[in-house]
Amino acid sequence: MILTQEQKDNLTELINIGFSRAAAALSELTGDRILLEVPKVDVVPVEELGPRLEPVAEGEVTTVHQLFSGDVSGDAMLILNRSGALLLTDLLTESEAGTYSDFSSTVREVLLEVGNIILNSCLGMFGNLLKVHFTFSVPELQINAVKEMLATLHSGQSRVDYALLVFMGFSLKEKFISGNLVIVLGVSSLARLLEKVDKLDDLMLEES
Repeated sequence: MILTQEQKDNLTELINIGFSRAAAALSELTGDRILLEVPKVDVVPVEELGPRLEPVAEGEVTTVHQLFSGDVSGDAMLILNRSGALLLTDLLTESEAGTYSDFSSTVREVLLEVGNIILNSCLGMFGNLLKVHFTFSVPELQINAVKEMLATLHSGQSRVDYALLVFMGFSLKEKFISGNLVIVLGVSSLARLLEKVDKLDDLMLEES
């Protein structure tokens, strides 16, 4: 499925709004200024996810999953590579670089909290602005290779067809950590989402 430029722009705007809310929540939680950047947003067939993710997430990755269902259903994920996840934990806990070298309980708690804030901010904003009702599962943390992670995808439908792929980054304490937000959807859920996205300007006027 090829998006129009307007659809890409609207999706980017929605993600930016969600990330702004998430950054504010993370900044308040840590007492440090945190920025979340969204360099690129795209929709790709699920079979292209592996080739798109593996160059930026080699080896073991951490994935915070959250299933959502309702008018639009799917699986939302925050993905960080090993070094990025450990560095982010060092920075958020104000620890010296290299303090965390494995996925201890502290690291897992930090990553789950960060993932929960980002996923809830984005999905909640999608729901509010697009007038779509969601229910959410409890977020879960997985640590495995990209190929194994992709095998767990779930869209709430008979099959997974497409993924909203966001190449993102955290700016914190003069460090930049890249990551990915991925939202996988069945074809009917994606169609419903894009139908709402096409009406974004009108929906935002209603909010103002």
